[in-house]
Amino acid sequence: MNTTSIERTPPRHAQVAPSRGAEFLTFRVGPQDYGMDILKVQEIRGYSPVTRLANMPEFVKGVIDLRGSVVPILDLRIKFKLDSVRYDEFTVVIVLNLAGRMVGVVVDGVSDVLALEAGQIMAPPEFSSAFDTRYITGVGSVGDRMLVLVDIERLVLSADMALADEALAA
Repeated sequence: MNTTSIERTPPRHAQVAPSRGAEFLTFRVGPQDYGMDILKVQEIRGYSPVTRLANMPEFVKGVIDLRGSVVPILDLRIKFKLDSVRYDEFTVVIVLNLAGRMVGVVVDGVSDVLALEAGQIMAPPEFSSAFDTRYITGVGSVGDRMLVLVDIERLVLSADMALADEALAA
């Protein structure tokens, strides 16, 4: 199995503000490109089968043993309600270090690490209350490509992800 470790400094807990630049790991979920703060990323792994847990939401795929730690695995493609979810050679798990906890998220693929300057980061769009945009920190512009910048810590550790502290602390 291919595993890529990423050297990183301790995670920042502040949300990325459009007034300053930052580095983002870019990844794809369905047809959309996203970016997350690179400092939250522990490693990137190829997808492998997980141990299922009973009575979990569908997007909680299960857990894996990562060097002696039990890590919950969430499939963002299912959480984002994509019509079709395939597991192939491009499917990866991004292992995150969030508030001292490891959590894996399944995505369709990762692209690269981009350093975005403040001028390339626009404020998140404003929608009516019918659309939940609290996890979007901004929109990054790279040439003709637009990245939805996600506060991955806020998303994964949110109450609507239905993960109890006990499951994450394992």
